[in-house]
Amino acid sequence: MKLPKEVQCVIFDMDGVIIDSEELHKRAYYETFKSIGVEVSDELYKTLTGSSTINAFQKLVAHFNLDHDPEALVLNKRGRYVDFFENDPTLHLVKGVEDIIKYFYNKGITLVLASSSAMVNIDRVFNRFDLNQYFTAKISGADLTASKPHPEIFEKAAVLGNTPKEHCVVIEDSDNGVKAANDAGIFVFGYHNPLAADQTLENADRVIREFSEMKDLL
Repeated sequence: MKLPKEVQCVIFDMDGVIIDSEELHKRAYYETFKSIGVEVSDELYKTLTGSSTINAFQKLVAHFNLDHDPEALVLNKRGRYVDFFENDPTLHLVKGVEDIIKYFYNKGITLVLASSSAMVNIDRVFNRFDLNQYFTAKISGADLTASKPHPEIFEKAAVLGNTPKEHCVVIEDSDNGVKAANDAGIFVFGYHNPLAADQTLENADRVIREFSEMKDLL
């Protein structure tokens, strides 16, 4: 897909794009897996990246034929993540993302957050790093019927941004997120996060390694 001639709205993923929280999520997931006595391979875990937590646990319950309530497992994992989040003073924004957010904002481009994380986690990040002032809207995949790689979240993000899809771009770091943008018919930048090296980004319309690369394009 070609880059829109006039980009009016940028839709950001959060985990791995705005905040380097992938490792916190992974630790919280694996502690939860251990607590219920299942061993999740790296290959299986890779397929969960970018999905909402409820969809991830629904998949695992079915995969392992577990006698566990997925919603209870979500709360289990979320509690562990919050503990890590609140007690990790080193948690930081992804390098260069605050600068590019301000760059787009100052150009008058609409910014929308579209994350598979629960809204409580989105708000926790946005409040901690004072990001609410730049974004027109935030949407959580946990509040939708289907999660990434389903395109619903990006279709709704464009609506919330009051922008036709042909004037939107998405920034994603996961293959599930890239597929969701592809299927929504929105140009997608694949951000090569070193902490998400297991994601190929092979279906992204363009892969970037530094957010500053976007200044020459938008």
